[in-house]
Amino acid sequence: MKKTIITVVGHDTVGIIAKVCTYLAENNINILDISQTIVQEYFNMMMIVDRSKSEKHFATVAEELEELGKEIGVVIKCQREEIFAQMHRI
Repeated sequence: MKKTIITVVGHDTVGIIAKVCTYLAENNINILDISQTIVQEYFNMMMIVDRSKSEKHFATVAEELEELGKEIGVVIKCQREEIFAQMHRI
């Protein structure tokens, strides 16, 4: 499994989840876990996804999601699970 951590942060607007999830579905990327909150009009979402069935490389997915974020007014970042885990080790 090729797990990736995706974070989405920005001012809350209609359709953020729909647009991100549509991109993932169109690229055969499965959502394994998702958490989202809204704090005083600010949207925050963290997803763990499986890219193993996607034909796109990690860098391409990360760039396209970053561009999608700019289009919808949020910041979208991707990290490989193994790097995320190493950065957050205690």
